[in-house]
Amino acid sequence: MDIISIIAPMILVFFGYTIGSTRIITGGNEALVERLGKYNRKLEPGLNFIVPLVEKIAIEKTTREQILDIAPQPAITKDNISVEVDAVIYWRVFDWVKAYYEVEDVEDAIGNLVITTLRSAIGRQELDETYSSRSEINKTLLEELDKATDDWGVKVLRVEVQEIKLPDSIMESLEKERAAESEKQAAIFKAEGEKQASISRAEGTVQAIEMIAQALKGQSNSKEVLKYLVAQRFVDANQKLGESNNTKIIFMNPKDVSEGVGELLEEDTHISDERIGNGSN
Repeated sequence: MDIISIIAPMILVFFGYTIGSTRIITGGNEALVERLGKYNRKLEPGLNFIVPLVEKIAIEKTTREQILDIAPQPAITKDNISVEVDAVIYWRVFDWVKAYYEVEDVEDAIGNLVITTLRSAIGRQELDETYSSRSEINKTLLEELDKATDDWGVKVLRVEVQEIKLPDSIMESLEKERAAESEKQAAIFKAEGEKQASISRAEGTVQAIEMIAQALKGQSNSKEVLKYLVAQRFVDANQKLGESNNTKIIFMNPKDVSEGVGELLEEDTHISDERIGNGSN
């Protein structure tokens, strides 16, 4: 028998065995080897060898940081208000032996745990607190999730609550409340402005009357002229007040006003005469 025909099959078997036993693990990954159906060892990144037919690679997974985005989930706050909340979880597997053999689907298990823990954390807060203490909620979630996932060979690195959304009905109520508050403030500012304007007009009227009284002092018909001017200003003021829809109007008798001013004018004239008499003495 030709020796080549004997060696050639042996060489083919050797190369086939070598190729079949060679495994290259990508950087950042980790592989688990099973021998006869049982876990045997881990394979690190680089060139590795296994025993064909006896050993097999069960999984090859990444050990790098991963992101799990949780879709909006319904939750109820401590003050019994329904909200929708979503979050993002940053995690990585530090031990794929635990992650693969201790739990059926590690990512699905983490997702379910996050939802349960998130609802529980929101349920311990009132609505206002969920907005003001977002960082505290993140911290609480991180501590609880990291502790719970340690047995799975998982390290939770960060937790970020993205959005806490109120139902549309509550949002509409809040918008109406804000609009009503804005209208209330606008009405207060308007009323305050009208009040200041009225005070300014009143002060101007008083100053005008004083100036007119000084100008008319010494004239024989000064009282009659002053009474007429005061009555005319009173009528004009009442007419302007009557044009306002938001003003409560109290009408006074212009005759009483003008007579009162006349009396003040007489008193002022009398005081002036006394000062002149005392000066002459």
